[in-house]
Amino acid sequence: MKEMKENLRNLLIALGNHKNHNTFMVIGMDGFVDEIIHVVDKRQNLDQYTRIPTLDAFGNRISCAAGLSTNLEIVPVQTKLGGNGPILSNALLSYGTKVTYIGALGIPDIHPAFGDMANKMEQVYSLCEPARSEALEFGDGKLMLNMVTPFNNITWESVKSAIGNVGDVASLFSKCDLVGFGNWTAISHMNSIWRGLLEEAFPLMSDSMSKEKPFALFDLADPEKRSYEDIIAAIELIKQFEEKFRVILGLNEKELNIIADVLDVVSTGRNNLREKVMKTFSALGIFGVVVHPLKEACCCIEGEFFRVEGPYCEKPILTTGAGDNFNAGFCLGLVLNLGVVNALTLGVCSSGYYVRNAKAPTYEEIMDFVKQLLLDT
Repeated sequence: MKEMKENLRNLLIALGNHKNHNTFMVIGMDGFVDEIIHVVDKRQNLDQYTRIPTLDAFGNRISCAAGLSTNLEIVPVQTKLGGNGPILSNALLSYGTKVTYIGALGIPDIHPAFGDMANKMEQVYSLCEPARSEALEFGDGKLMLNMVTPFNNITWESVKSAIGNVGDVASLFSKCDLVGFGNWTAISHMNSIWRGLLEEAFPLMSDSMSKEKPFALFDLADPEKRSYEDIIAAIELIKQFEEKFRVILGLNEKELNIIADVLDVVSTGRNNLREKVMKTFSALGIFGVVVHPLKEACCCIEGEFFRVEGPYCEKPILTTGAGDNFNAGFCLGLVLNLGVVNALTLGVCSSGYYVRNAKAPTYEEIMDFVKQLLLDT
């Protein structure tokens, strides 16, 4: 508790010194129209019902129906923009970051779900129609049912064509403070896009001697359905981005376990999470690995381990997008050079605000949220 209060105080001071920041990020490449859904346990009347509270309870309900069948009522509660890239971008825009987006927001016109976000962007390069997602929300997590066929149109050729040519791609990536790649799992051609960037765009990108390399955040987004060979190929490509960027792999705890298994990482110590993060970092050989479990966040940056406690919320209003909001806060903290602990703390506070309010915070709102957490802690 004492450590958390100190982290919150330090973050508040750091945020106060960077209110008028000037940051630019390039984000991509997915895009979903999300329908947030509750699953009914018991219905009291036309207007009132109780939800199935947890994924575990939902799983038990389904298991008990094996060989019998069952009937479950679902209630749509919200339709909104979705996808790792758009939710991350929306959060960054709310913080005052300049963002250019490359991804699946609709063609020839931007889908209305992304209209407000697109109007705030520096530039939007839309490659195809958005995918659709039904997010079944529970108190301990969510079940995402995705329809991603439009993503077959996200290719290296479509990226180059939308932006202009490979020189324009190189110029765009050269001037950003951070580039973020979301949802590798759902985008079948992402490896070839990364290969195109490395082989065609990287040779045209200039290295500035006046500043450190920009950051590159990679969010694989639950790679369980992808083959071992695909994941290994993706990791090898991600590592090559170190030539021009400080590469960070962002993971939740499940994703960490998958990547650790693929890399043959074996953890045996009592502090399993720390050991697994450190060994995964060592196996990857990149700038950093960041992990955001439910109640905390930790990372290994250039071989040093950092951990912060999060403002856990027992009854979140919305959890879909919490990880992307964490990434937004963490990435902004790194780009603003707030220090790793402050960046992690901004990440967990961004996520904490989002699950309580079902929206990304503004810069002023996150400062007020941190002040309130200090009073409550």
